[in-house]
This record gives sequence, structure tokens and C-alpha cells, in this order.
Amino acid sequence: MGHEHHHHEVEGKNLFFTILLNAGISLAELIGGIISGSISLISDAIHNFSDVLSLIISYIANQLSKREATEKQTFGLKRSEILAAFLNSTTLIILALYILYEAVERLINPVEISSDLVIWLAAGSILVNALSVLFIKKDAEGNMNMKSAYLHLLGDMMTSIAVMIGGIMMKYFHFYRIDPVFSILIAIYLLYLSWDIFKSSLKIIMQFTPEDIDIKEVADNISAIKGIKNIHHIHIWQINEHDIMFEAHIDMEEDVKITGFEQVLQSVKEYLHSKYEIHHVTLQPEFSVADNKELIKK
Repeated sequence: MGHEHHHHEVEGKNLFFTILLNAGISLAELIGGIISGSISLISDAIHNFSDVLSLIISYIANQLSKREATEKQTFGLKRSEILAAFLNSTTLIILALYILYEAVERLINPVEISSDLVIWLAAGSILVNALSVLFIKKDAEGNMNMKSAYLHLLGDMMTSIAVMIGGIMMKYFHFYRIDPVFSILIAIYLLYLSWDIFKSSLKIIMQFTPEDIDIKEVADNISAIKGIKNIHHIHIWQINEHDIMFEAHIDMEEDVKITGFEQVLQSVKEYLHSKYEIHHVTLQPEFSVADNKELIKK
């Protein structure tokens, strides 16, 4: 399977409006949750505030990732967006676990809640988050960092819908346990939303081989190129979600000149680019070198 990597420029203006909208509704929900006594409304406020933080982090990371490489930062700050995605997903998981804990306690000991305030503030949150999702939807399509922020907002819109439904049920049926029940469902949903981004960003940080690249298949195809006897000590990793790095040792069949090796190098680069969209290739040529020929250096 080939890689399709199209780097999308993030709209700073859209992010700025989204941050302002979410900061406002977070404060309103927090005050309303304290007044009404609703744990789900407070949970939604905390989640909304986490959106504000995640959006700020995402914006800063996106700006840092555009910096040019220097002698001290030879890859620039490209990995900052992956760190942001990891941080955002981690905080979302922690937040979900906290909501789960608080909701279970409230389920055991329910309290009466001012439902009108819950309904109106949840409706306001739905509107704000729907606008926010629309603002950054395009940015999230080709950017893991922005996708994590987008999922924060989408998840929060869903939680606000649940909170409003809970408020309606409390108003007309006086069933106050619905508040922590919806909070538990919200927490489970947030865990589901954030887990994939958490895993993907962690794998990039830990320099795992991309999941859709089979190293043995790569080695077999490169070894079949004319002039190559063996390929070993392969490393394939990602700087961010767009840039894949490749390095390896190449055993040559003959003691060729540099110009001869450059032809082989070009063939390897063409294969890696066409098959996997790998642009950065580093090969160490060898001839009759007595070293470990294992595919992955132990």
C-alpha cells in the first residue's frame, strides 16, 4: 500500500476564533454547573476547557513545525505537532478517567439538579462546538495534530448533546441519576475517540516502523536491484506523520566506483519514493565487509 501524504497549511484565523468561542462557553458551563449542581455540566466545562488548551497547543505546535532546520535542529521542529497530538490525546484520556470516577460517585449518591440551567448551557455548548468543528474540519483532514484538536471538539459536541438530553429528562421525569449515567457514557466515548491518536503519535515518537511498511518486503525488493548483493541494518521511522526516513547498509556485488553506486542509489530511491513516498534515504555502501548481516541490527 502506497502512502498519500499531503501536508495541509493550518488556518491560524480559524483556530483563533475557535479558541475564543470555547473559552467563553467553558467559563459559562463551569459557573452554571456549580450553581445547578450538575456533574455532567461541570464535566462538559472541563472538557471544553481542555479543548481550549489543546487548540492553543495545536496552534503553537503547527507554527513551530514550519521553522526551518538549523545546525542545532537539523530536522527543524517537525515533531512538535506529533508531541502536541500525543499531549492532547493523553490529557483527554486522563480527563475521561476523572469524569468516570466522579460520575460513579454521583451515581451512588445522586443529588437534585437545576435542570433548566443545564439544558440552556448545554444547548449553547452544542452551538459553539458545532461552529468550532466547522472552522477546523478542513485543517484536520491531513494533519494528526489538528485531527486530535478536531476530535476534542467533536467529542465535546457529542457530550453536550448528552448533557442536554439528561437535563430534559431531569426536568420532566426528575430522574437525577441520568446526570452521572450520561457522564459515564461521555467518559467511555472520550476514551474511544482519543485512543487511536494516542497510539499513533506514541509510535512515531518511539520511532516505530510505519504500520503499512513490511521491512522484509522492502529488503527483498531492494536486494533484487541489479548490483546489490545484500541489504541489512535497516531503519525506517517517521519524523512526523508526513516524513518517513530510511537508512540501511548495502552490500555491493562488485567493488564499484562512486558513480556506479550512485546509479544503484538512484534505483533504491525511485523504488522507495514510488512505493512508500519516502524522500529521505541514507545508504552506506559496503563491499566484502565482515560485519553482522542481519536485517535488523540486534
